[in-house]
Amino acid sequence: MTKKTGRRKHVPQRTCVGCREVLAKRSLVRIVRTPHGVVVDSTGKLAGRGAYLHDKRSCWERGLSGALAQSLKTELAEEDREQLLAYMETLPHGGAGQEKNKSD
Repeated sequence: MTKKTGRRKHVPQRTCVGCREVLAKRSLVRIVRTPHGVVVDSTGKLAGRGAYLHDKRSCWERGLSGALAQSLKTELAEEDREQLLAYMETLPHGGAGQEKNKSD
């Protein structure tokens, strides 16, 4: 019996709700709707409806303006929004396009 070589492992893909870019699941931040509210899922394993965002403020700003709530099929409570905004403050600004403008 011969062993097959060159098999690739399946890499799950997810879409960022902020910019709609499709990337590997592990490169995105998962946000979950739980019975206790909306939380950032650092493990990627919490039960509940989830949505994904890049780790860039520009995607979080777009997501928090409505796309995230729509993806989670819920309204963001004020305390949930404050928690997500606090997490967003720890993220780097913008993306590659904004970094180009800084050097000009």
